[in-house]
Amino acid sequence: MLNKLVIYPAVLCSLLAFSHAAHPEPLERIVAVVEDDVILEHEFQNEVVAIVQKLQSSNTPMPPDYVIKKQVLEKMIIERLQRHLAEKAGINMSEEMLTNSATEIAQRNNMTLEQFKDELQRQGMSYQAFLENMRNEIVINQLRGKEIGERIKVTDREVEHFIETEDKAGDGMGQYHLGHILIAVKEGASAEVIKKAINKAEQLVSDLRSGQDFTKAAMSVSDDDNALKGGDLGWRSKNDVPSLFVDVINKMKAGDISDPIRSPSGFHIIKMLEMKGVGTQMITKSKVRHILIKTNELVDDAEAQKRLFALKQRIADGDDFATLARAHSDDKGSALKGGSLDWVGPDDLVKPFQAAMDKLAIKEVSDPVQTQFGWHIIQVLERENKDNTSDFKKNQIKDIIRKRKIEEETELWLRRLRDESYVEIFQDRL
Repeated sequence: MLNKLVIYPAVLCSLLAFSHAAHPEPLERIVAVVEDDVILEHEFQNEVVAIVQKLQSSNTPMPPDYVIKKQVLEKMIIERLQRHLAEKAGINMSEEMLTNSATEIAQRNNMTLEQFKDELQRQGMSYQAFLENMRNEIVINQLRGKEIGERIKVTDREVEHFIETEDKAGDGMGQYHLGHILIAVKEGASAEVIKKAINKAEQLVSDLRSGQDFTKAAMSVSDDDNALKGGDLGWRSKNDVPSLFVDVINKMKAGDISDPIRSPSGFHIIKMLEMKGVGTQMITKSKVRHILIKTNELVDDAEAQKRLFALKQRIADGDDFATLARAHSDDKGSALKGGSLDWVGPDDLVKPFQAAMDKLAIKEVSDPVQTQFGWHIIQVLERENKDNTSDFKKNQIKDIIRKRKIEEETELWLRRLRDESYVEIFQDRL
């Protein structure tokens, strides 16, 4: 068996030149070398066409061609570098997994897979191209989760500190639509490079405040991943942004452009596009108990259901649910409490259990319900609507802090990955 051929970037072009001399058939031109991979001209052009069509369909102002090409190529380089890392880490998606994911997407859109393929075709995208895009997105997300997400932790103290320092007025859950431009500066850049970057950022702020279109500016000059979206970060909770933006955003109103904000990645410019608030969060909580029969070599599904139907009949005849739970339930933790799971809220329980529980009247006992744990009969003792704003807010704040940490770390990680990798761009082929 032949070993995999490893071609080092430094000799790749000369090998291709030799191949061309030995075999005079026309070879497709290379636009960029990325580590031991290449971006071919047709791949680059296809991506440019796809991005242009997307911008046109969303009525986004079109920047000059050279700007689109620069941003598209940079996006492709970053994606290739991440895919390269993912392959080294053994992260991949099988064809079966991709097909299953596509089928789920089709079903969510009330289509069969064949209807979904036809709809993609109607919109000008091949099914194979869709699968490849989905593979790319899933693999990169898994890589980022492994490289970054697994290391991010949020403590209760951080939540408390956030409330004390950033949410004193209690309005931290407001929603804000933000635009963002990054003027990147490499780690360890010289004072002269940093000065040029801040001058560029300050001039851009002045131009934006004088009426320059933010979307066009972001697409033209931003070094952020969202450049091709016109720098649009979408709707976020007030502090669901990197921590260095927090004080600035607190003082902004719709339409404002921030001064340049320094970070290890460079200089950031924020535009407050829109603002809105949120209201009280109400949830329904249920006081519930159950009896669980697990299946095993001796107890199959039919036997488990039979036993539970018998227990349900005994309860209907007057036997005490709690007494039967203590004697028969395989959930030993709740059995000691008469089957009680105490008060539970939305998403506290697995979906089949939750769905069956939500349909029950007070004191009604369900038919046997199957979950991954076995078979259950369920009884709801009480229900109440509760103001869950406080808990909801704490959970949202945890998400905010986590997303903020991930975003800050991802920005640095991508910049470092790009700076430390071998990339050669053939400018005359763009």
